Amino acid sequence: MNGRRTRASSVHAVSIAVAAILAAGALAGAAQEAAAPAAAPAAAPAHADPRHGKAISYTCLGCHGIDGYKNAYPSYSVPKLEGQNPEYLAAALHGYRDGDRAHLTMHSQAATLSDQDIEDIAAYFAGKPLAPTGKAQGTVPQAATLCVSCHGQDGVAIAPMYPSLAGQHEDYLVRAIEEYRKGGRKNPVMKGFAANLKDEDIQVIAQYFSHLTPSLTTEARPYTWLTAR
Repeated sequence: MNGRRTRASSVHAVSIAVAAILAAGALAGAAQEAAAPAAAPAAAPAHADPRHGKAISYTCLGCHGIDGYKNAYPSYSVPKLEGQNPEYLAAALHGYRDGDRAHLTMHSQAATLSDQDIEDIAAYFAGKPLAPTGKAQGTVPQAATLCVSCHGQDGVAIAPMYPSLAGQHEDYLVRAIEEYRKGGRKNPVMKGFAANLKDEDIQVIAQYFSHLTPSLTTEARPYTWLTAR
């Protein structure tokens, strides 16, 4: 009997020891996990470098560097970019790259760009963004009264994430609004706004903003023998 009791006591003692070791290990693991630093977030793009943006934007200038250049099928003016907000230009490029904007050529161009490339190109094309005056130039048409709450009474956006519209090509503005209305651009705010516009409203809005000054301009291409006339 004494031998059995001794063996039982030994087994019980070993069990307690093992449990203690496992508990200590679990506590140590938990403590180590708690002490470990959290996983580092994905690195955001560094500060935009317009010089690098210029160096890699030679294909962009094939359309956006020619004053009055037209998109083909359908035909409308390629937008002016100089003076635009770089944050908006970067968001637009992300939209083309990610499929939120439907344009085959722009998607093909943007698909090759990294986030940093996009920031750099946006900074280059924006140049010196237009400065808002906060003043209307004449009477704001009824159809444009909601537009000015974001795009400014003078056509200069009230926040960097919105596009400035002052002096933009009238036919491009018409095309952009129609794309929001028809789903070619998927911004939910603009889609909801454009859905309620009549064709004549779109024409009035585009005409109003296209005539505002100071205006966006077309980025000049570097002079080469290919651009000489």
